[in-house]
Amino acid sequence: MSTSNGAASDVVVIGGGVIGLAIAWRACERGAAVTVLERGEPGGGTSRVAAGMLGPIAEAASGEEPLLALGQASARAYPSFISDLASSSGLADVGYTPCGTLLTARDGDEAEALMRELALRERLGLRVERLRASEARRREPALSPSLRLALDVPDDHAIDPRRLTLALTAAVRRAGGEVRERTPAAELAIAGGRVRGVVLGDGEQMMGNRVVIAAGVWSTAIAGLPPDAAVPIRPVKGQILRLHDPAGPGLLSRVVRRGGVYIVPRGDGRYVIGGTMEERGFDTTVTAGAVFELLRDAIELVPGVSELVIDECSAGLRPGTPDNLPVIGQGDVEGLYWATGHRRGGILLAPITAELMAGALAGAPMSELAAAFAPGRFISSPVGSAT
Repeated sequence: MSTSNGAASDVVVIGGGVIGLAIAWRACERGAAVTVLERGEPGGGTSRVAAGMLGPIAEAASGEEPLLALGQASARAYPSFISDLASSSGLADVGYTPCGTLLTARDGDEAEALMRELALRERLGLRVERLRASEARRREPALSPSLRLALDVPDDHAIDPRRLTLALTAAVRRAGGEVRERTPAAELAIAGGRVRGVVLGDGEQMMGNRVVIAAGVWSTAIAGLPPDAAVPIRPVKGQILRLHDPAGPGLLSRVVRRGGVYIVPRGDGRYVIGGTMEERGFDTTVTAGAVFELLRDAIELVPGVSELVIDECSAGLRPGTPDNLPVIGQGDVEGLYWATGHRRGGILLAPITAELMAGALAGAPMSELAAAFAPGRFISSPVGSAT
């Protein structure tokens, strides 16, 4: 591909979703000159259709202790992250809601499963409270009378990803960074065993000795990467609904979850219902069956959902890896960093990913917290071996 010399940055971030924008903002704060390349609109991809649950405790699973630790560290960082972001972006409301989460069961089998979930969280030392059905309905009166049992998780919160990415975009630009919309990265420029920049779709070369791939499911679609240096990413489809209550807020004050369905209140009368997990490749169609099942399960849990107005039905693609863990850190090619594969945890993990990556880009060693997520678990050749 023919190229022409273009601009130069200390750091080029490929991907303008919540992960890429958060890394760019924190890197700008450390004094780096940063350019974000976004193939569409900032926050217009997977981040736009995310529900925004910040639920490391609700989603804790046996055998995933490193991911739980990463999620908890990010959840603890969120209040200061949001405070800094509001100041940096000039936007007072970035959509953060410290609302808590209820895990619920509607029959005996679900109650038994929920008790196993309680035991796991108690073994891991996580803060959770068992509630009788009457107490759960006292805290959330809209819950179905058929509720059997609930767990209250006060430390799991929520955020509106659309407001979050809007604020992150503003913060990057106000910190001196550049966010280039509708600017796909066509190819990595690699020479002498290290990355030298990114070739854009129009042939322009954006120079930069540090490049971060944070393009979600499109992270491996960029040419120029040696095959043995690529991180495997697959799309995991999720369908989601957005609704509002004409009467305003009040139906729910907490995130409510039952099995695979969740209802996330925005605090202003808007609600998000999700979400499916489908291995369908790059299919983003919205299907009648998925919409029916989401509404059915949500209405069984909170009957008042039936009175809400549907605003949007959409589908997004979460980036998954073979072990379903994110990829964070420097990969096989010197100067090339990965921040992708967050699957359904990208919004939750944005603060800690940005902190880890901004430090690494500034030359700091990676924290032990990130050891389980190093790109090297998928690639075998040493850093600097690419030619």
